[in-house]
Amino acid sequence: MGKINAYHRKDGRWEARVLQGIGSGSKRIYRYFYGTSKEEAESKAAFACKMTFEPVLTEMTVKELCSEWLSVMANRVKLSTLANYRMKIEKHILPAFGGKMCCEISSKTAYAFIEKKLSAGLSARYVSDIMVLLKSIFKHAKREYGMANPFEDIVMPKCIKHEVRLLTVAEQKTLRTYIKNEPAPINLGVMLALSMGLRVGEVCGLMWQDIDMEKRILSVRRTVQRIPVPSDSKKTRVIVSPPKSVSSAREIPIPDDVFVMLKKVESALDCYILSGNDQPVEPRKMQYDLARILKNAKLPSVRFLSLRHAFASKAIEVGFDVKTLSEILGHSKIELTMNLYVHSNIDRKRSCMKLMKWSA
Repeated sequence: MGKINAYHRKDGRWEARVLQGIGSGSKRIYRYFYGTSKEEAESKAAFACKMTFEPVLTEMTVKELCSEWLSVMANRVKLSTLANYRMKIEKHILPAFGGKMCCEISSKTAYAFIEKKLSAGLSARYVSDIMVLLKSIFKHAKREYGMANPFEDIVMPKCIKHEVRLLTVAEQKTLRTYIKNEPAPINLGVMLALSMGLRVGEVCGLMWQDIDMEKRILSVRRTVQRIPVPSDSKKTRVIVSPPKSVSSAREIPIPDDVFVMLKKVESALDCYILSGNDQPVEPRKMQYDLARILKNAKLPSVRFLSLRHAFASKAIEVGFDVKTLSEILGHSKIELTMNLYVHSNIDRKRSCMKLMKWSA
């Protein structure tokens, strides 16, 4: 086992590096440990490698572990993802486990936590998300300090898929007629979601430079989100960031009716489509505007996401192959497209059943 070498990183943390051996091609293999001070990083390395330094972190609390894990993840994930992790940790994990020592947490503790959260009214899906987060945090503890991961083999609560309320075919037709007759930018935003399957954040992030009028192609290059501010859990701010994932950055051919609406409100390349200036409309306002539009059009209230679902279901109905639809929606796997965004109503089922013709 090699000696410990500590370095001060650009992100303010200290990194302790220990040589583990020589790999193929004479490449040195190191193990890395991190801390807010040189002493902390060296102590972690010494304890993990069973060297002679005093193992000062054997009694780490869950709160301390979460803080360390967040500092590590800060350089690996998007700001919005980090904010989501921090929210779940502060709202759910720390109140339950924060003051406990990591070594005190057991699978029994974990199942009691699951039961308590489900009893409090949280969905099985949301509780599963929290458990996955805890599993990742303790995976870091296992890797860095050799601690057991009590969440490793936890059986997650069974998630029940709830159907998204969609507008019927007739209701969708009414909505399209209503927004086409009122070519305002906000109405255009609704049309983009209904006719092209865009997410609300992607609609808000569209700029005129993303529209190729000659080739009739729309490029998804950014998304708009409102996230919590770390220094004050009661405040949030709007951010513009790259799309949700690599596959979410995509090019989509523009349908004729959408192209007509775009031509009517076309503006400068450096302006956002919905706002008409250099500041984006935030998703929350887009949700409110959709509610107003539906009310004025005398249609039932639905979430903005249901427009994306409606697009996907319609696409399958008219003959899209799943691979193409998956790419248009910005999914990395076609299974996600089928499981989440493709719905079948009774009329569709009846049409399919009529295709089954048995010979006498």
